[in-house]
Amino acid sequence: MARPKEFDRDEALKRATAVFWAKGFEAASTDNLLAAMKIGRQSLYDTFGDKRRLYLEALGRYQAVNLANQLAQLDAEASPLAGIRRMLLAVAEADPSFRALGCMNVGAIVEFGRNDEEIAGMLAEDEAALDAALEGSLRKARAEGEIGTATDIKGAVRFIQATLRGLKVSGKAGADTQSLRQTVEFALAALTKDARRG
Repeated sequence: MARPKEFDRDEALKRATAVFWAKGFEAASTDNLLAAMKIGRQSLYDTFGDKRRLYLEALGRYQAVNLANQLAQLDAEASPLAGIRRMLLAVAEADPSFRALGCMNVGAIVEFGRNDEEIAGMLAEDEAALDAALEGSLRKARAEGEIGTATDIKGAVRFIQATLRGLKVSGKAGADTQSLRQTVEFALAALTKDARRG
């Protein structure tokens, strides 16, 4: 019996992630995935399990890469507020073809809502990790006088997360770079208004 053709598992997963990111779970057919991954049906089942298990692994991969990028952007500036600005601008200033993909996390929220406990758990865990990083940045910004001393840190975290999601959805809908930049600057102005008054 012929042995299955060997392939680069990480590269195959990367290609599957791109398909799910662009199409979502339901619209990504097994044939779409096999063509993109350049593997046979049996190799997919033997290596990744069924389509759902492949999707969960692809979502986990997307989240790990995306979160690492966001944390690096937050830490790339000496000023905590400048780090937040950099993270938001990374979405606004991304190549339009990249922005058109939207966000795989947001896509999962739209497609599954809270109906799938496993996916909801993954999304909640990812959100909590960014929440914690943003909270740290905002507490430092408050201590350094970049935002007002009365700023509700938890509320500000939710505001930034909502802004981030809004930028990704707007980018997918075709908003141009300039309008997305304006959204970022408006959000930052809202965060700093109490500090400016002082």
